[in-house]
Amino acid sequence: MIAVLIAGVVSMLLSLLGSRALMQLFARLGVGQPILGKEDHGPVHHSPKQGTPTMGGAAIIVAAFIGWVVAHVRRGLPFSNQALIMWVGVLLLALMGFLDDFLKVRKAHNRGIFWKRKGYITFGLVVLTMTWLVLATNVSETLSFTRFDFPGIELPAALWVVWTSLMVWATTNAVNVTDGLDGLAAGSATFGFLAFTVIAYWAFRNPDLYHLVNPLDLAVFSIAFAGACGGFLWWNAAPARIFMGDVGALGLGAALGLLAVTTNTHLLLVLICGLNVMEAGSVAIQMTIFKASGRTRRFFRMTPMHHHFELLGWPETTVIIRFWIISGICVAAAVGLFIADFTNMSALEVGR
Repeated sequence: MIAVLIAGVVSMLLSLLGSRALMQLFARLGVGQPILGKEDHGPVHHSPKQGTPTMGGAAIIVAAFIGWVVAHVRRGLPFSNQALIMWVGVLLLALMGFLDDFLKVRKAHNRGIFWKRKGYITFGLVVLTMTWLVLATNVSETLSFTRFDFPGIELPAALWVVWTSLMVWATTNAVNVTDGLDGLAAGSATFGFLAFTVIAYWAFRNPDLYHLVNPLDLAVFSIAFAGACGGFLWWNAAPARIFMGDVGALGLGAALGLLAVTTNTHLLLVLICGLNVMEAGSVAIQMTIFKASGRTRRFFRMTPMHHHFELLGWPETTVIIRFWIISGICVAAAVGLFIADFTNMSALEVGR
C-alpha cells in the first residue's frame, strides 16, 4: 500500500509543477492550440481559446512514469515485464500524439498531417504492443468481465491480439474525442484510473481468485496516472491555462485500455470509460445519420455531444461538471459490480 501512495503523491506533485513549467515555456514559444473554424464545422464558440498553450499531456505522461519508477525504490515491488511493455505502448501512442500536436501548431490548423492516417498508424502500434504482451507475459487469453474466468471464453492468441487491440485502440480514440472541454478528459480519466487502482489492488490482496500477473505493479501504474491527471487538472480546469493535446489523450487512452486487458476486465471497461463511450458513440451516430440521409440531416447539433449541449445553451462549466457526474456514476457502478462479484465468489468459496 505504501508503494501505491508514493506513486500517487509523487506523480501528482510532478504533474502540478511540470504542467506549470510547460505552460510558461509554451506561452513564451507561442505553442498554442489552433481551433477549427466554421469552414471545418468546428466549435467556433471556442475561438477565444485559440492560442492556449497545448501539449500539456506530456507533463502527465512524464510525471506518471517518474512516480511509477520512484515507487519501485521501496523493497518488495520489482519491475514487471508486463508493466514495462505497457509503458512502451503508452509512450508510442503519446509520441504519435505529440507529433500530431506539433504539426497542428506548426501549420496553425487543428488537423495535423496524420489526420486521415492517424487511425491506421495508431492501430498498428497497438497491435505490436498487444502481440509483444501476449508473447512475453502470462497475461490471460480469455474474454473477461470482472475476472479471467468470467465469462472465461478462451481465445486463440491471434484472435486475442485482434480483440484487445481493438479495445485499446477504441479507448485511445474515445478519450481523444472526449478531450474537447476544459478538464473533461483529464477528470473522467482520473475516475477511471482510480477504479483500476482499486481493482488491481483488490486482486493483489486476493491472488487465488484473480490470478493476475504482478497486480501490485498494475495498481502502482494506475495510481501514478490518477495522480498525474489530478496535478494537471489544477491548470487544465476551466478556464484552462493549458490543454493536454493528443500527446495526453492518446497516452491516457492507451493506459486505460491496457489496464483493462491486464486486469482481466475487458467488458467492464465499457462502464469504467462510460463517458468516453458515450462521446465516441455520439460521433458514430452523427456520422451514420448524416451519411444515410445524403448529408442533409444530423441527430446532434454538433459532435462530440458535449458541444451539442453547449449549443443548447449550457455553460461550459455546467457541461463539464454534469459529465463528470455521469463519469463518476459509471465508474462507481463498475467498481460496485466488481466488488459484488468478489462477494459472490467469496460466498461460494466459504460454502465449499
